Amino acid sequence: MTRRALLTLAGAAATPLGAPAAGDAGRKSRLRTAICAYSYRDALAKKSMTYDDLVRLAVDLDVDGLDLTVYWFPNRTPEFLLPLRRLAYRNGIEIYSISIRTEMTRATADQRTQEVANITGWIDAAEHLGAGHIRVFGGNVPKTSTAEEATPWVVEVLSRAADYAGRKGIILGLENHGGITDRAEKIIEIVQKVDSPWVGINLDTGNFRTDVFRQIEACLPWAVNVQVKAEMRDESGKSVPQNWKRVIELLRKSAYRGYLALEYEAKEDPATAVPRLIAELKRVIAQA
Repeated sequence: MTRRALLTLAGAAATPLGAPAAGDAGRKSRLRTAICAYSYRDALAKKSMTYDDLVRLAVDLDVDGLDLTVYWFPNRTPEFLLPLRRLAYRNGIEIYSISIRTEMTRATADQRTQEVANITGWIDAAEHLGAGHIRVFGGNVPKTSTAEEATPWVVEVLSRAADYAGRKGIILGLENHGGITDRAEKIIEIVQKVDSPWVGINLDTGNFRTDVFRQIEACLPWAVNVQVKAEMRDESGKSVPQNWKRVIELLRKSAYRGYLALEYEAKEDPATAVPRLIAELKRVIAQA
């Protein structure tokens, strides 16, 4: 399929997951604020912050939800997960998503089966937390393969995992995270080939390196979660402040309904940067 055809499909596909249904042209977007746990990766890794602390922080900053990057979970047993779920509920915070590591570009059938097992284990963990979404990665293309060879491997893993996720009522969001999902056209192709109501795009608005806003707009009909960054790359590769006003205009135009989560990766201490940026994000949303 040509690039032009893919982009046409991005704008005119028949009701992809997350897109407004036909005849619903008056649909309005609905944006909810969230924090990605990855914003506090150093503190979580050093154990100077806990996941319970993140729940309390979300209350203090008056955000709606949390996307919990699982890299620093002590385990994924009910003994850890259920008290965290209870704490979040009692504080009016939704743990709506977890973010996991995956590498679906596995060349052998056994490796792909192992990857499916890894994802299904985390689907069970998400169910314990009450999370309705899991962010997953496509992975890097092996040096001995091409993107075209690796695409069916990703489709296979994601399709098999989606069968299980659907039985649990959990959506898998494939992130544009470099590697095989470096370009909008490829991630759209993968999601279309999986063709599951339980698979969409976890749209990271800071990960595209060229044609940034065109690629963001192309992905929006399939977006099931959206992340914003303090910075993005311009066409020369230089880090510049992300234009949140333009991002939110695109979300409004596409009638996106869901979370808009801050994933902070810049140099300033997140203890000071995240509160300031959350306040700014709320301001821009209110003005849109």
